Amino acid sequence: DYITIATAGNATDFGNLTVGRYNASAVSSGTRAVFMGGNDGTYSNVMDYVTVATTGNAIDFGNLTVAIQSGAGVSSETRGVIGGGTTGSVSNVIQYITIATAGDSTDFGNLTSSRHSPSGVSSGTRGVWGGGFTSGNVNTIDYVTIATTGDATTFGNLTASRRAGAGCGSTTRGLFGGGYEGGHVNKIDYITIATTGNAVDFGDLTRSNNVLGACSSNTRGVWGGGNNTNVNTIDYVTIDTLGNATDFGDLTAGRAGVVGTDGY
Repeated sequence: DYITIATAGNATDFGNLTVGRYNASAVSSGTRAVFMGGNDGTYSNVMDYVTVATTGNAIDFGNLTVAIQSGAGVSSETRGVIGGGTTGSVSNVIQYITIATAGDSTDFGNLTSSRHSPSGVSSGTRGVWGGGFTSGNVNTIDYVTIATTGDATTFGNLTASRRAGAGCGSTTRGLFGGGYEGGHVNKIDYITIATTGNAVDFGDLTRSNNVLGACSSNTRGVWGGGNNTNVNTIDYVTIDTLGNATDFGDLTAGRAGVVGTDGY
């Protein structure tokens, strides 16, 4: 599905992935969007891509070095990076691709701890992962410099330990929305990406939800779908202004395990 982020309204069909799957990760350069891993009946190493400006079906991009679901993607105009997830056991692996060049992923480094179902945000310079699940939900926030391979560094903590939310943001702020804390939550946290520290309360989504997808422009953050009865709801916020989300429209169908990405 796709939306025009500046204009509230219902989503429109864009095309199809090469393989049906859920709990994938996604990255974007602004020109290309690449969908990475997920579960298609087993842990998947599939990567496929679309050209964001042109509707149509996805095309094979290459393979992940580690087949994984429930990781989270962060990206710049050049690189896409996927961190964490599960391969049957919880992973701390970070992999990356050059988005303009189809091919297999390369090892980037490791998160500070193994976890699946984190949320990812990026400024184009830094990629940040928040929350997830190890042997329980965690509130950990890690970051990397996207242009430089290496292990992640501690950034701070979310306002609560949770997993399976969705991240979006601008070049300045990162937002972590929804998730699971023993029940679905509607919380939105935010960070200033250039400055390490703990997340702060931003507001609430229109409903409590987890395993949803998110995308953003530099102005608006948008969340869609999720596991609260496989909803088709789309919410949005203005990233620079604290407050609760507003209804944007609906996806073409209710579904969970959604992943979102955007024109950078």
